Amino acid sequence: MAELAPPAVGDWDFPRGTASIELMTRFAAERGLPAGKLLAVTTLSPELLADPAVQVDARQELAVVRALAELDGSDAAALELGRRYRASTFGIFGFACISSPTLRDAMVFALRYFDLSFAFCIPHVELRDDRLTLELDDSRVPADVARFLVLRDLAAIVTVMRDLLPEITLEDLAFRHGPSAMDAYETTFGLRPRFGAGACRATLDPALLTRPLPQANDQTVALCAAQCEALVARRRQRSGISQQVRERLVRLGGVDAGMDEIAGQLALSTRTLRRRLTEAGTSYRALVDEVRQTLAEELLDTGVLSVEDVAYRLGYAEASSFIHAFKRWTGMTPAAFARRFRAARQAPPGR
Repeated sequence: MAELAPPAVGDWDFPRGTASIELMTRFAAERGLPAGKLLAVTTLSPELLADPAVQVDARQELAVVRALAELDGSDAAALELGRRYRASTFGIFGFACISSPTLRDAMVFALRYFDLSFAFCIPHVELRDDRLTLELDDSRVPADVARFLVLRDLAAIVTVMRDLLPEITLEDLAFRHGPSAMDAYETTFGLRPRFGAGACRATLDPALLTRPLPQANDQTVALCAAQCEALVARRRQRSGISQQVRERLVRLGGVDAGMDEIAGQLALSTRTLRRRLTEAGTSYRALVDEVRQTLAEELLDTGVLSVEDVAYRLGYAEASSFIHAFKRWTGMTPAAFARRFRAARQAPPGR
C-alpha cells in the first residue's frame, strides 16, 4: 500500500488563524453554552478574534478545545462541531482545494499544506488497487481531548471532501473507542462505524480520486497555490518549535548553549527536539546560525563594536571563526558589511 502523499507536518504544533476558535465560540453560544469561557482561556480579545490576519499558537486553540469539551465533550457535540468546518472555513487553502482538477489533486494539495488547516490529528492517505484509506494519527494529541478531536477532525475532513465532491461516500469506517450516539455517527458519515478497532480509519472507493471536481478552475487553483505557498513559508519560518528555540537562543545573546541545554529548557529530550525540528523543516544548527546572523548584523550596524567584540558577544572563541561563519551567511566579511551600512547611513537623502 503506497502513501498518496506525505503530510507536510508530523505534529499538531503549528500556528493557525483564528477562524477555528471563532467557529467554536459561536458553536458554544448557539448550544446555550457559556462561550465566554472559551475565549477566556486565550490571549485573544473579540476584536483580535475577528481579525483574519491574526495568527495564534496551536496551544491556544487546544485550550479552547479543552474548554469546550469540558462544557460538552460528548461524541454528538464533537461530530456536530466537525460538520461546521466547511471548505470556506479554511480561506485560501479551502478555495485551492475546491478549485483543484480532481479529488486526487485536492487531497495531495491538502496534505502538502496541511499546516494551513486547524486539525490536531495527522492524516495519512494510502492507496492500492481496491482501497483508498484515510487514517488519523492522534498519538501526539493530549489524551484528555483525543477522542473529541478525532471525531471533530474526521467529521471536518469528510464534510470538506463532500464540499469538493458531493457524491463522496465512505465504504467503511472504524474507531478505536467504544460506541456512543450512533445517530450522530450515521448523520455525519452516512454509515454505522465499527468500534474497538486498531486505528481511526475511513475507507473510500479509489475511483473517486479521478473524478473531476465541479468547481475546478486552473487559474484559480494556481493563484490560490501561490498564496498558500507564501503564507505557509512565513508560518513555518517564524513559529512553532522553531520559534521557541529561536527565543531561547536570543535570550542567550546568540551564544550556543548546546542542543541538550535548549531541549532541557523546553522540557524535551534532545532526541525529541531534533525530531520535531526536522518535522518543522529545520535543524538546531540552522537556527543557531540564523539567530547569530541576525544578532551579528544588528551589532555591526550600530557602528560601535569592533568585529572582535561582536565575535566575543556571540560566543566565538576566535574572531576568525566568526568572520568565516559571517562570510558563509552573507557572502561578505563583517568589516565589509559594516562599511556598507555605514555608507548607507551617511548618504544624503534621496541617493
